[in-house]
This record gives sequence, C-alpha cells and structure tokens, in this order.
Amino acid sequence: MVTKWLDTRRLRLGMAQINTTVGDFTGNQRKILKAIEEARAASVDLLTFPELAICGYPPEDLLFKPQFIAENLKSLEKVIEASSGITLVVGFVDAGQDIYNAAAIIHDGKLIHSYHKTYLPNYGVFDENRYFRSGNESPIYLFGGIHIGINICEDIWYESGPATTQAFSGADVIINISASPYHLGKARFRERMISTRAADNVAIFAFNNLVGGQDELVFDGNSLILDEKGQLLARGKQFQEDLILADLDIESVFRTRLHDPRWRKVRHQRQEQEPEQKKSETIIITEAPSAAAKPPLAPRQIETSDIIGEVYEALVLGTRDYILKNGFEKVLIGLSGGIDSSIVATIATDALGKSNVIGVAMPSRYSSTGSLTDAELLSKNLGIKLMQIPIEQVFKAYLETLAGPFKGTETGIAEENLQARIRGNFLMALSNKFGWIVLTTGNKSEYATGYTTLYGDMAGGFAVIKDVPKTMIYKLAAYRNEKAGTKLIPDTVFEKPPSAELRPDQKDSDSLPPYEVLDPILTAYVEEDKSIEQIVAGGSDEKTVRRAARLVDTSEYKRRQAPPGVKITPRAFGRDRRLPITNHFKGE
Repeated sequence: MVTKWLDTRRLRLGMAQINTTVGDFTGNQRKILKAIEEARAASVDLLTFPELAICGYPPEDLLFKPQFIAENLKSLEKVIEASSGITLVVGFVDAGQDIYNAAAIIHDGKLIHSYHKTYLPNYGVFDENRYFRSGNESPIYLFGGIHIGINICEDIWYESGPATTQAFSGADVIINISASPYHLGKARFRERMISTRAADNVAIFAFNNLVGGQDELVFDGNSLILDEKGQLLARGKQFQEDLILADLDIESVFRTRLHDPRWRKVRHQRQEQEPEQKKSETIIITEAPSAAAKPPLAPRQIETSDIIGEVYEALVLGTRDYILKNGFEKVLIGLSGGIDSSIVATIATDALGKSNVIGVAMPSRYSSTGSLTDAELLSKNLGIKLMQIPIEQVFKAYLETLAGPFKGTETGIAEENLQARIRGNFLMALSNKFGWIVLTTGNKSEYATGYTTLYGDMAGGFAVIKDVPKTMIYKLAAYRNEKAGTKLIPDTVFEKPPSAELRPDQKDSDSLPPYEVLDPILTAYVEEDKSIEQIVAGGSDEKTVRRAARLVDTSEYKRRQAPPGVKITPRAFGRDRRLPITNHFKGE
C-alpha cells in the first residue's frame, strides 16, 4: 500500500512558453488550444501558460476598456471548454468589483478557482498598481494526491511571499506563471533566485515565462523547473516558443523534507504563529491520482548563449515581433557604411529575411569612398537590396534657399544637420510610397548625449539599437561574424573611426569623449543614478564626467521624440527612466 502511494506521487508537468500579442484574443487562444492538444498527446497531467496569456502582456490602458475585459473572459471560456481530460493554469484578467491579474485553475472543462496576484510591481517598466487590485490569499491545490502552490510572476521574488507560504503549508510543487522581461544578466540572476527559493522551501519550483517582443520589451522565455535542492531539471528555449515537459518526482520532495529537520521546524513555527485567516486554504482539483501509463519523454538539452549572444537574440526577436505584429513586412535602413547601420541591417536580415530588408546609401560631398563601398559589400554579404540616392543636389538647393537668412553666419551644425534631415526625408518618402517601415540606427551612447538629429537620423518607426551602448555594438558585430564563420560585416567597417561625415574629416571624437571612456560614465549616470562626485571618485576625469552629464541632462527633449526601441539594459530611456524635460536640477 505504501509502495503504491509512493509510485503515484509523480506529476507530468507541461509548460507552454508561448509568444502572445496584446489584444489578439483569437491568435492567443489558437496558441493555447494548440499547446493543449500537444500536451494531451504527451499525457501531460498539468499544463501551464504564462502570465496574462489570454490577453497578452502588458495590456496597459486597454485594461480601462470594459470590452477588453469582456473579450478576455469570453476567450477564457473557450479555453475552459477545450480542457477535457487535462488540468490547466492560464493567466487572464479576472473581473468582479475590481480587476485582478489572475491565474485560472481549470480541470476537465470546469473553472476550479482563480488565484489573484499578490504583489503588483510598480517600478521600472511596470505599472500594475495603476490597473489591478492585489490578491490576499495563498491557497494550495490538491491534485491527484499532490499539493501544488500557484502564484504569478512578482509573487516569487519576495522571500516570504506566497511561494513560501504555500510551501510551508505543504505544497510539494510551486508553479509560477510569469511575464518577466529581459535585460542583460537578468536570466542568470532570475535562475539563482528561483534556485534559492526551491532549496529554501524544499519544493519543486516551476517557472513558466512568456516569450516574444511587445513594443520596447522582450521576454526571453528561458522557463525553468528546479528540484527541491535547487538543481535544474528542465529549461525552456531562449527567445523561442517551446513546450517544456518533465516528470516530477514528488516522493523525492517528501524524502528530502524527512531528512531536513530545519524545514519541519520552520513549518511548525509558521503554523503556530500565523493567524487562522492567513493559513493556506486547500482547494481540491482532483483527489485520485492518474493511473494511465505515460509514454517516455525524450531527453532535452537546451544550450544557453553568453551575454552578447543573448543581447543579439533579444534584438532580433524584438525587431521581428515589432515589425510583424504591427502589420509590416519590409524595412528600410539608411546604410552609411558605419558600424551602427551595419549591425541594424544584419539584425533586420536575421529577423525578417533578406528579401524584406532594403538598404539606402545617400552619399554627400563629405562621404568617403569607403562609406559607399562598405555599404555595397555589406549589402552583398547579407543578400539585401541596396538603393543609391545621392543628396548633393538637394543639399545645394537647401543652402541656396537659406543663403539669405544664413548670410553673415559661420557654417556649422545647422548646415551639418540639413544633410541628416534630407536623408530622413528621403527615407520617409520611400516609406510612404512603398509601406516600408524605417529602422533608425542611433545607439544608446548617441541618444544619451543628444548626438542625434531630430527629424534626421532619428526619423523612423523603430530604433533597433536605441538601448545598446556604442562599445557593445562592436561586440555584437564581432559575435555575428563569428557565428556566421565569415566577415559578414566587413573588417573595414570595424577599422574606420566613427563619423557622421557631415563636414570634412569629421570624427565622433571631435564632439564626444572616446566611447570606451564615455560608455562607463553613461552607465553610472543613467542606469545607476550615481552623482558626478561618485563617478569622479570611481576614477573618471571630472571635466569629462561633467560634460557627459550636461549632455545627458539637456537632451531629454530629443529622446522624448525618438521612436521606440528594444530594451536590453537594466535601465532604458523611455518608460524605464522618466525625467521631466523642464528641469533645473543638476545631479551634483
């Protein structure tokens, strides 16, 4: 009898790591139903989906529209109808007197319960307090003799949050459905955190993350299942949809807890100290364990990328989803022969295919011969179409037209920026004529310091490398060449000094500190909010730091007018860093 009890304490868990689109109820539902069929064929007992999988994440102010909430509930009903013979955990928006970020627990055609997210993040890119009411219960669910805790995203980040309450109330497995956005280093930090939670709570932790691009955000997937010792059992693919299947040994959790007097003592103390209303309610899904024989699972081995590889894949996914989810097919890029436009064209080609990327070279009187030949060679290597539209004739016409108002003044930035704006006009004209979306090529170092031209090189629909520092651009280009096994981006592009080529012999270093000096200062000032004094104390030249900080502070109005772009650093410009334009504060 005991042996039979131990043998039945196994669970075949499936995690559907899907790419949803906000408001695409039909499309999201289709993906959910497809995953249900695949899981059913694999004899999965319990199948989970990411946070707000029904409506997509983050829905933002669409949550203020009653019809959006209603469509989300209608879609949930169709998922419930399709759940015959399987148990599901699906993220959706629950509605009553208020709305909740919720997980629907569904079994065999019936909605058993709705868990409401307890911790609502309201920092960085998150605004959940603006929309949702917080839940206040941490139930556990009895499923085939196994106790399971279910919670949502932020709930797992708190050491004493719902996951801990559920584990010490007897949950053998903790399931967290999530929409955790990517930034460099996040995946490793997240895995360490979940591993610690699993070991501390002596429970199997299953983390089902969203994948895909949504405006500036990219969700990396990388879903995880860790055993009660914090060791990895299964991993989802990075930046791809996936169905992760694993057989969970619940008896191992029981045995580990028997050998851990610390866990039993803490559990006893919590049960004595917690008031009755705080204790976890047990909700029965099904008491009888499944007796059906299951086909063996194929072994899976998922390779993870290094940091630069992760960033590159994030940029590809973010670009692809922004373009395709917004109904575009082809993109247009101004190719200068420089490293920034070269990496943007390469990312776009990987994201959309060579037939959907068009480059435009727009030489002027200041363009070097190498700029045009490098653009031609890059286009040939990528297999993309290259158009040539010289701007000299239009530039002359501009100068002649402005000769009167400009009379008696020195030639300078205004004349330089005319060229950038002519190029921007040409790109937007092609965009209007053919329906191609323009990808801008400015990097984070340039956006930070205002080394960009409004209505010129900032003109476009999506800023692929907006959050990528200049020094990282070179690393991304080297990574892509190494991955290709060939000089996809020509050596001459790496070797030439960065230049806007808007005046004779111009170099970026004429206007900015060298990027290897500038980028660490910008990271400290923009991402870490360090003061000028703190940055100087860290070894940076005071004059350079003050100059960089002044450029950042005075360029906020420009950044507000920039197109959206993929977030890959811990703190991106835009929704992640919100400063007033009219602002006399000096960060000293």
